[in-house]
Amino acid sequence: MAVRSATSGAARPGGGDDPVPAGPQPRRVRPPRWLDLRLVLGVLLVLGSVLVGARVVTAADATVPVWAATADLGPGTVLDRGDLVAVSVRLDDVARSYLATSTRPEGRVLSRAVQAGELLPRSALDSPTGLVQLALPVQAGFVPPSLTRGQLVDVYAVADPAAGAPAAAGGDVARVVSGAPVQAVSGRGDGVLSTATTTVQVVVSVPADDAADVLGLIGGRGLVVVVRDPADTGSDSGDASGQGAAGTSAPAGPTG
Repeated sequence: MAVRSATSGAARPGGGDDPVPAGPQPRRVRPPRWLDLRLVLGVLLVLGSVLVGARVVTAADATVPVWAATADLGPGTVLDRGDLVAVSVRLDDVARSYLATSTRPEGRVLSRAVQAGELLPRSALDSPTGLVQLALPVQAGFVPPSLTRGQLVDVYAVADPAAGAPAAAGGDVARVVSGAPVQAVSGRGDGVLSTATTTVQVVVSVPADDAADVLGLIGGRGLVVVVRDPADTGSDSGDASGQGAAGTSAPAGPTG
């Protein structure tokens, strides 16, 4: 009788002669790969998004500091530091048309009117050419209360003792300064000590060649200052030739 070898495989339950299949083979565990392609692509996408976002934010904040007017300034105004304020604005391709804060505009002359808050364009600046500052003594009652630097004014000489003219002053009414920019106003007080007869010094810019003519036309008469409408800055600007004749309509009386 044949004997079954012990190494030929155990019999299956139920009397079968088929051998029992072997178990699954163990797999070798690989160490993690830090340079996995998907990881690299993810990092690159994050970095790209950060750079694009930073560039967009930087472009949105691409402002430049330029000068802007602090008040309405008429043509012929000689600029000083108090007339301007630095503002940061986005101008893109037109930035060169405006005066950057790296440029000092003090002493330059405006060739046209500039409104309060308006950016100062380079084209509105001229170099001082033949202008002098003429101080005119005017009684406070004949100076508008709101008169400030940069406004355009006409100045009339009147033979009225109430305006400070001597009793012997001749003539009627004559315009002696036309469309001159006010450079300074001083001597105007407030409170109980301020009266209509207080003398106010109004400094205006006139062509140097016309200064003597202006003084001659005043002839000892009192002066009355009339502020021009800001919209009327283009007519007779800087004319100090005293062409205003006695037939010119007389200005209003004292204001206070």
